[in-house]
Amino acid sequence: MRALVQRVSRAAVTVDSRTVAAIGPGLMILLGVSREDTTDDADWLADKVRALRIFTDAEGRLNEPLGARETLCVSQFTLYGDARRGNRPSYAQAAPGELAEPLYERYCDRLESRRGVFGAMMSIEMVAEGPVTVLVESPRRT
Repeated sequence: MRALVQRVSRAAVTVDSRTVAAIGPGLMILLGVSREDTTDDADWLADKVRALRIFTDAEGRLNEPLGARETLCVSQFTLYGDARRGNRPSYAQAAPGELAEPLYERYCDRLESRRGVFGAMMSIEMVAEGPVTVLVESPRRT
């Protein structure tokens, strides 16, 4: 499971010209689910993102975790696009919807995140806050 995490001052998701979710200061998260992911991956990744120290403290250092700030999460199967060969990415490692949706919902529930609409064509608007974008991946289990 992969999460592209962006610190934002605000973010919103629109589907069919209707805002379905919006947040103020916090994190905009694009979440990719692979064919191999499990509920353990969803739980681990949600806990990891909550604990990331990527907000500024009183001294201006990136030292504070999410805390009471908000999150907005959108499912993003293209995070598993593989473009190493040719010019059309392969999405073979991305989980099919019937596997990805319950794991996406579990991740969002655990993080208490607002969310987009799974599988919908969405417009995402965000105002990035600072140079803070982090890719976080769940550990591979063998």
